[in-house]
Amino acid sequence: MVLLRFLDLVILALALPVFLLAGFPMLGYAAAAVAWLVQRLIQVRLDRAARESEDLRRVAGITAGSMIGRGWLTALTIFAAGLKENDAGLSAAVLVIVLFTAYFTITLLMRPLDTKELSS
Repeated sequence: MVLLRFLDLVILALALPVFLLAGFPMLGYAAAAVAWLVQRLIQVRLDRAARESEDLRRVAGITAGSMIGRGWLTALTIFAAGLKENDAGLSAAVLVIVLFTAYFTITLLMRPLDTKELSS
């Protein structure tokens, strides 16, 4: 179960040899990896802050701000890589889409288990 929660990070690690063997731009991999890891770290810390708060407006503000800010961070990082090297931006964008799809799917599948743990 723990491996499923971090499937996006496993995919990120597995993407490195794919980028190397396929000759994809390493700047694209680096941009996607840095953006993804930083936004995931921010998410973990802000989710913890939201769970600890009892003020619903604060929880909503943290959650919404986190989603918007992390999206912008990732998009601007991809954009910067694309400005430096066109193919790097494309490869970074594709990798982030794959990572997000895996993360979002696992989050949806694990949500019922998370709510059962919280109610116990």
